[in-house]
Amino acid sequence: MNEIIDKLTTYLQFDFVRYALIVGVLVALCSSLLGVTLVLKRFSFIGDGLSHVAFGAMAIAAVLRLTNDMPLVLILTTLCAILLLRKGQNAKIKGDAAIAMISVGALAVGYLLMNIFSKSSNVSGDVCTTLFGSMSILTLTKSEVWLSIVLSAAVLIVFILFYNKIFSVTFDENFSTATGMKTGLYNLLIAVVIAVIIVLAMNLVGSLLISALVVFPALSAMRVFRSFRSVTICSAVFSVTCAFLGILIAIVAGTPVGSTIVATDIVGFGSFTLIGFVTKGKRV
Repeated sequence: MNEIIDKLTTYLQFDFVRYALIVGVLVALCSSLLGVTLVLKRFSFIGDGLSHVAFGAMAIAAVLRLTNDMPLVLILTTLCAILLLRKGQNAKIKGDAAIAMISVGALAVGYLLMNIFSKSSNVSGDVCTTLFGSMSILTLTKSEVWLSIVLSAAVLIVFILFYNKIFSVTFDENFSTATGMKTGLYNLLIAVVIAVIIVLAMNLVGSLLISALVVFPALSAMRVFRSFRSVTICSAVFSVTCAFLGILIAIVAGTPVGSTIVATDIVGFGSFTLIGFVTKGKRV
């Protein structure tokens, strides 16, 4: 145990480790807040679809040789989030079909571009890093960290300011529309915020594992709590704790950060499921 503590103390002296912890905690927090809404609205698949779009955008940024790909990825993912929302409202193309079409297309085109234009000798390794995160969270620059902080703060401010509206749209969209609320506008707001979260999470867990940050904290909190506020708070604490522990374990054990965080989420979900079974009927 002392060796592990000494190793962690040594690693925490490096800037890249502190950067990873800061960004990891912020991304986990933002993902958990909107995750509750997406799970309750049965929109969890939107996160998965947008993560594939982000992969395609990162491939385009790689082809263009951009040193900082986050702005381009953010713009393209946000545009696709808006497009997906509009397609979901179009009776000719149902929401799930539109998401499948755009996400699979972006994934295929992204991989194709990386094979055709990449000058890297290890294309498979680059793709694996993008899909599963690998250790890219440990290579963040100071500008990327500050951009992540600014975007995370924006997500938190939006969630706090529009908490009541998000709550209403989540639980009874038809009633909210009947009362005069612009539900389409708030659904659009949710889609844009999710796009921002997806982009932030790319360096943390990779495009294929992003949905875990959205789904596991919300589902875990729902095993124990019932009210929207209690579930949201518990989900945030759960997500931040698992992300923090996952990053530390990955650094000490030398395992991929994204996969380690998701594995920590799975263990946490199992624990909350057991707690919910024991305390059945006593949830608040």
